[in-house]
Amino acid sequence: MKTIVGLGEILWDVFPEKKILGGAPANFAYHASQLGFNGYAVSAIGNDLLGDEILSSLSEKKLDYLIERIDFPTGTVQVTLDEKGVPQYEICENVAWDNIPFSSKTEELARTCSVVSFGSLAQRSEISRATIHRFLEAVPSDALKIFDINLRQHFYNREIVHDSLQRCNILKINDDEVAAVALLFDYAKLSEQDVCRNLLQTYNLKMVIETKGDKGSYVFTTDETSYLDTPKVEVVDTVGAGDAFTAAFVASLLRGKSIQEAHQLAVDVAAYVCTQSGAMPQMPQIL
Repeated sequence: MKTIVGLGEILWDVFPEKKILGGAPANFAYHASQLGFNGYAVSAIGNDLLGDEILSSLSEKKLDYLIERIDFPTGTVQVTLDEKGVPQYEICENVAWDNIPFSSKTEELARTCSVVSFGSLAQRSEISRATIHRFLEAVPSDALKIFDINLRQHFYNREIVHDSLQRCNILKINDDEVAAVALLFDYAKLSEQDVCRNLLQTYNLKMVIETKGDKGSYVFTTDETSYLDTPKVEVVDTVGAGDAFTAAFVASLLRGKSIQEAHQLAVDVAAYVCTQSGAMPQMPQIL
């Protein structure tokens, strides 16, 4: 069974009335495991009760992990939802996932994985950024390396984005992030689609995936462009929907599906996650 790794932050999304396990890389790994692959979360947690609860939750969800316990607090994010169920985040700093160590076990996992997804958020600290770089350097030459850009608050800059684009072969981005990247790279006069195509060509990527919430999604490659509308569903919240989209897309690619087939499954899975509470709902067998 092929291994799909989510590398970076793992944390508790703290809502006004509850807390839910989250972090984009962990969400991605969980959905990959739900879709029949060996999903693996790689991160760090603290020697505290919140860390204990993360390990317990991962065990309940049957998600494999390589998570070090270190002398920093387990990460938390204060989450509020707007009237459309779209989350706003307040991300705590100087936490465990800012200090993910690179070990012999981490290197061994990197050398055997087929897909790794990483973002910009865990690269806000030098330690985790160095671990992400070493992991990417150790993966097989034919591995899919997904930069799920995940721009959050002020925790990114042009250097991190540029460097990450050079290290990945697939970019996952949403429409708000396209606008932010356009400003970083002086693409402000280009349309959203042209920004994506420009990034595809400039960084010699296999593909760029752009999600636009309820306004549809695109997949750009050098040979084709796939667009699909977003299904109309009763939205509970959108937390984790983008991570589910990416996991379903790459799971389909690994099974030899076409871009269009992979895109359709990704749209269906993301729509289902929007009808559920939290980032890691159990998937129905029909998906």
